[in-house]
Amino acid sequence: MSLLTDAHALAPVLTELRHALHREPELGLDLPLTQAKVLAALDGLGLEITTGRALSSVTAVLRGGRPGPAVLLRGDMDALPVQEDTGLPYASALDGRMHACGHDLHTAGLVGAAHLLAARRAELAGDVVLMFQPGEEGQGGARIMIEEGVLDAAGERVVAAYALHVVARDAPTGFAATRPGPMLAASDTVHVTLRGAGGHGSSPHSATDPVPALCATVTALQTLVTREVDIFDPAVVTVGRIEAGTAPNVIPDTARLSATVRTFSDASRAAVRTSFERTVHGTAAAHGVTAGIEYVHQYPPTVNHPGEAAFALDTGREVLGADRVLPLPTPMAGSEDFSFVLREVPGAYLGLGACPPGTDPATAPMNHSAQALYDDAALPYAAALLAGLALRRLTPAATGQE
Repeated sequence: MSLLTDAHALAPVLTELRHALHREPELGLDLPLTQAKVLAALDGLGLEITTGRALSSVTAVLRGGRPGPAVLLRGDMDALPVQEDTGLPYASALDGRMHACGHDLHTAGLVGAAHLLAARRAELAGDVVLMFQPGEEGQGGARIMIEEGVLDAAGERVVAAYALHVVARDAPTGFAATRPGPMLAASDTVHVTLRGAGGHGSSPHSATDPVPALCATVTALQTLVTREVDIFDPAVVTVGRIEAGTAPNVIPDTARLSATVRTFSDASRAAVRTSFERTVHGTAAAHGVTAGIEYVHQYPPTVNHPGEAAFALDTGREVLGADRVLPLPTPMAGSEDFSFVLREVPGAYLGLGACPPGTDPATAPMNHSAQALYDDAALPYAAALLAGLALRRLTPAATGQE
């Protein structure tokens, strides 16, 4: 029986788990309900299981039937602070929380992979570390799990790591894609406070108005991107929030903006930060105000190892079918804390389509939307693909890898 055939046989169980996770989404690093569901779903598979100290993680080691290296499969488990608006019968029962990014599918898919691999334990020349991770949505749960030893959970450092992410639009269910090199962007958040001297709106010459400085700064930051960033190593700077004033006839003392910065290499990340800070301080000085900058590095770029990306594409073609796998031509500007794993060990990160049938992938609500919908039928593809990556990576004769 093929992995995908066996995964389809697991579909009712995986769907039930996914719906249970979806009904009770949890945020951040503390996911006790989710952790309990995962532990129950893994019970009886003969895994070596540990739970996190600083977060509600689950690390499960599946020992292969023959000696060999260890590989890692990751599934993130946390939800988003979004009020669900899908009308699903299994919609979130917790106000202000939703699995809007599809992590419930990732978790259920990794459980499915555990079942598929446990049934093929004798074929594995090595071990598989199953990384069930909280806190992907901004809390850096992967970094904490690395600090707690997930990469060495099998007794030695894993030689490769793989993860996937479902998408609610742009790809039909069960279609996978990845690429060598940059797959996702680094993500940084910047908070800027411009300080002037407030006064009456009728007499701006008697005040030092930070509002024009704020407006000029937003424009200058866009010019920075078009004139200082290499188009072949791109950057995105988006000012998503501005704040100033309390009344139309009052010049405020301060004005604030918050921005997200996305880059695809460490060099570009450092250069854009330098240019961003220079632009803000220079624009502020030109308007006679001062600037305070809080520049917060969040996630580094997610960079696939070229050999592992090629291996992942080959595995996808073998497991899912050649017509369901394609090389991704360009990176995506989203970010991921699986990037911390890929900075430690080679590996690959893949996208997997989960757009429901009858929905146009080009116009469907996207990940993080309150209306985002994900097809349960993607679960067997996720389980089979993850299991296939581990199984083929731990059978060197089948892949030519030693």
